[in-house]
Amino acid sequence: MTNVLIRSSIRVVGLVALLSVCSFLAFAQTTPVTRQETLRGSVTPEREWWDVQHYDLAVQFMPATRFIKGSNEISFKTVKPGRKMQIDLQEPLSITRIDHRGTDLKYEREGNVFWVTFDKEIAQGVEDKIKIFYEGNPKPATNPPWNGGVTWGRDDVGNWFINTTCQGLGASVWWPNKDIGYDEPDRGMNIAITVPEDLVAVSNGRLEKTDHDDAAKTKTYHWKVINPINNYGVNANIGNYVNWSEVYDGEGGKLDINYWVLPHQKEAAMKTFKEVPRMLKAFEHWFGKYPFYEDGYKLVTVSYPGMEHQSSVTYGNYFRNGYRERDVSFTGIGYKFDFIIVHESGHEWFGNNISMKDAADMWIHEGFTNYSENLFVEYYWGKEAGADYVIGSRKNIENKSPIIGTYGSNREGSGDMYYKSGNVLHTIRQIINDDAKWRSILRGLNKDFWHQTVTTQQIESYVSQHAGIDLSKVFDQYLRGIQIPVLRWKKEGKTLSYKYENVVPGFAMPLRVLINGKPVSITPTESVQTMTSPDEIKTLEVDRNYYVESQAMRLPRRGFQRRETIMIRRDRG
Repeated sequence: MTNVLIRSSIRVVGLVALLSVCSFLAFAQTTPVTRQETLRGSVTPEREWWDVQHYDLAVQFMPATRFIKGSNEISFKTVKPGRKMQIDLQEPLSITRIDHRGTDLKYEREGNVFWVTFDKEIAQGVEDKIKIFYEGNPKPATNPPWNGGVTWGRDDVGNWFINTTCQGLGASVWWPNKDIGYDEPDRGMNIAITVPEDLVAVSNGRLEKTDHDDAAKTKTYHWKVINPINNYGVNANIGNYVNWSEVYDGEGGKLDINYWVLPHQKEAAMKTFKEVPRMLKAFEHWFGKYPFYEDGYKLVTVSYPGMEHQSSVTYGNYFRNGYRERDVSFTGIGYKFDFIIVHESGHEWFGNNISMKDAADMWIHEGFTNYSENLFVEYYWGKEAGADYVIGSRKNIENKSPIIGTYGSNREGSGDMYYKSGNVLHTIRQIINDDAKWRSILRGLNKDFWHQTVTTQQIESYVSQHAGIDLSKVFDQYLRGIQIPVLRWKKEGKTLSYKYENVVPGFAMPLRVLINGKPVSITPTESVQTMTSPDEIKTLEVDRNYYVESQAMRLPRRGFQRRETIMIRRDRG
């Protein structure tokens, strides 16, 4: 990680990966949904009758053969009678046996799905469990975390360095489970990872104990998660880790923080990771208490940029500010903080505390977390700097396909779920025009949807209700379409005429404009409206904090159209 050439090549690969992901997402919006996508992304009859209560995962990693072998005991409660169950495990991994009360259950495979049949129907309201045994060579990660799986790598000094990544791809790429967002284990999970005795295995939650098998020359690390956890947030990190800890005095009391790094990284990490308490202070201010005090917080170094694994945030950002030595806002502000620590930890509130039910609503995870970056900036460097950061990031927006994806298919929306969603939330803050209320909404979301899975509609309704403003058309405009609202205006003496174009029917978003440098609030619609100013209108600008474009109307007496750009334009280059 310290080699400049390696860093440069990774930056290029990362950029290519991001472009590839964006191209794939655009392609995915227009291609027919396959049966495997439907099975993966929908609440099938074989899923809806049972509710996961707890996972007890035990898995051994064998680096020499890139083989894994283990079991997952699934405790569940029936919400209606059922007999046939869907279990997800991706090829080339295989289930070898499924035990139910001492009896082997019958099962058959259809791609990445196993259909499990109980001997007889299980009644409603019953709590039961099955234990699934599995093994195989899991899909290797070719460019984590964008193209995930298991990374069988080596660290800078030649030791094994193994990581799992599975956002989007699905946790079933390395362990069997109910692989859909809406159902998290209500009582958390146990994670036991067995590795060669010279390695350390770090996972989610708290380390309860370590077993040493002298004969097999292995160690098993037993981790325990108390809280519900989304499947893709479960991870395994295996390497020559060393550990240190500290305690953060936060809104929820004493929070245990643990850091896991490779020995040669420790000196740099101890300096860079001072960002963690600063991050916690800012985010507890904006969003409320850290959601997983019982499970603690840990930051774990990995070989890829980083991910929001719940209570086990992973980090690979070179121990430098920015995002892999870049500023995503193009303002210079991004170099004031470590992007990965801030962004991936922001997911503890949006993504891990509040989780999407359907992958189409991934913007709930990524949009709010993108927005958390400029709130972090605002907390430490002021409101203007926060605005500069989010507005500068508009250069990353493409507007080629909608933010919301295809429901019931495990298809996310476009990559605009990051920067565009962040700007939408920043715009909504302007509409509400009450910073105390806005902060109460952000904190209220995390309180009222505490440890829950949600839909976009729930989030939209909550924000509208607590803002006291119907924002449904705003969400429709920005999340479900690709056109940016255009304010069309014409000034003639003291009279201003204006209207919206490129908007959904009924769009009437309040807007702040500067007339002769002074702020004025207007509410344009699709129809032309007029207002009269006390003085001649010499200049008009749209407040830059709104994600809106501005154009002068055609002036008939001159016979041409004059175009004036008021906001920072998107740079597609």
